[in-house]
Amino acid sequence: MNQYKHWKIVFDVVLSAFLIILMFPLLIILFIIASIDTQSNGVFFQRRIGQHGKPFIIYKFKTIHDTVGKSSAIGLILRKFKFDELPQLFNIVKREMSFVGPRPDVEGYYDKLEGEFRKVLKLKPGITSEASIKYSNEEIILAQQENPLQYNDEVLFPDKVKMNLNYLENMSFKNDLQILFKTFFKVFIK
Repeated sequence: MNQYKHWKIVFDVVLSAFLIILMFPLLIILFIIASIDTQSNGVFFQRRIGQHGKPFIIYKFKTIHDTVGKSSAIGLILRKFKFDELPQLFNIVKREMSFVGPRPDVEGYYDKLEGEFRKVLKLKPGITSEASIKYSNEEIILAQQENPLQYNDEVLFPDKVKMNLNYLENMSFKNDLQILFKTFFKVFIK
């Protein structure tokens, strides 16, 4: 990896700490909304695979009602505008994640890669990436498949790995800014 990886850590921690402070009232409001909407603790915790294959706990605002098992209208809005992802700013401050990097997956995917593909594990997982932009409608794509799990394992996941390896080889501040701007436009302008 290039020298940018050291500056990327500084950028991530400083920007995420600044955003947490700036958006603290919004985070509290969203926590209350998610708690009332899902009738539970408004934060979702899940074990994901991080840098070097090390597991970590990711934070999100809950969007799915525990007893019903489906997203509510409020949950769908939170997901559409990615507000459910805001607690991941704490993951970034803890240096478990980055703003840009492969989306963290559950066990059984990135941790099972072999050979050259394992290089992806050099990257910290991110809130966004070229792959997450390309597959922002992944749930719809998978719902249209006869065997969604097989399609994910044989088509989507290998493509994401290739895209993330390309990111690893071309990581730069300029690329990160481009990905962040593309994500913003995809989420809020589309």
